[in-house]
Amino acid sequence: MVSKQFFRLSTNYFWYFGILGLVVPFLSVFLDGRGFTSLEIGEILAVITATKIVAPSLWAQLADRTGKQLKIVQVGALLSLLSFSFIIWTMSYWPLIFSLAMFSLFWTAILPQIEVMTLNSIRRSAKIYARIRLWGSIGFIVVAMISGELIERYSSEAFSYIGIAILAGLFISTLLSKQPRVANKALMNHIAIKNQVLNGNFLLFFFAGLMLQMSFGPYYVFFALYLKELAYSGFLIGIFIAIGVVAEVAIFVFAAIFFKSFSLKTLLSISILFTAFRWFLVGHYADNNIALATSQLIHALSFGLYHSASIAFIQKHFNANQQSRAQAIYIGGVYGVGGAVGAYVAGILWQDGLGAVATFDFAAITALIGGILALCLRSQTVERKVTI
Repeated sequence: MVSKQFFRLSTNYFWYFGILGLVVPFLSVFLDGRGFTSLEIGEILAVITATKIVAPSLWAQLADRTGKQLKIVQVGALLSLLSFSFIIWTMSYWPLIFSLAMFSLFWTAILPQIEVMTLNSIRRSAKIYARIRLWGSIGFIVVAMISGELIERYSSEAFSYIGIAILAGLFISTLLSKQPRVANKALMNHIAIKNQVLNGNFLLFFFAGLMLQMSFGPYYVFFALYLKELAYSGFLIGIFIAIGVVAEVAIFVFAAIFFKSFSLKTLLSISILFTAFRWFLVGHYADNNIALATSQLIHALSFGLYHSASIAFIQKHFNANQQSRAQAIYIGGVYGVGGAVGAYVAGILWQDGLGAVATFDFAAITALIGGILALCLRSQTVERKVTI
């Protein structure tokens, strides 16, 4: 029974983050192949990312009231598949941006519900969560490597068909999933979330994460194009992207060690501060293989460890029946606002590659501010439950 549940949960993460393995490295390549400028690419990525502000909250209230996260996940997976399919026929700016925005609107609404379903199934064990979540990273790696080869072989238009196949896999995976039971049905009573959101410690956590996600803007929008302009081959670009995600997988495997040894404040602040150093390396030394590989290894901290620690923070800070709304606020505000602003500013600063160093300097400074905010958090330990 445990193995079946583990497989179902892991499969959802594999396909959900698999689409990121296509979109993060290759959406800018796809758009560049269709003749869009760097400013237009930045605007498109900003609009897509901005949907994260709205999408999670659309379903969070309903999910917390009914506890039917699985139905929301299934509807979101189907609608994101249908929306993404339209990019095959949409060539001009506005129709394309509409199709991608609708895809992101439905796709982004899925993750908070998957997180809540998973954490309810494993009784909020940070250790087992990390083991399940690492399958999302594996999905990212597999899709990124296969997509890079297919796009190089068949052209950037292969992006559309790969995305449809991945989203179909996600939808099928959700149909095979089961809604976890809530041990105490009294928890379904609706409790206001305002006081926890306006808590000073949560606000520090929120704005630290916001700065971190702003700093990721240049990386998500232009990293593959940046390496291409530095004369890296498609194969090497894929290798460097894979290094980052392999490091992320490793941190998920060994996350329990860090949770036993350090407070959430320490884990969050170290993750963000090292990210500032990462962007400095990318901006100034990306033409050096060792420096670039080092920057990608830091992805273990700037995404993997930060993500695990932030999920643990939210679990500790909010009540059980507030989790969907808490995830929605976190994803909508931090990833939505932060990611959209970061992508838009990157599009302005990039100037078709001439402003690459300034763009990554902006990312480094932004992450540094986030790290300083994280240092002001109150120390918290993680409850180390390991049952499933």
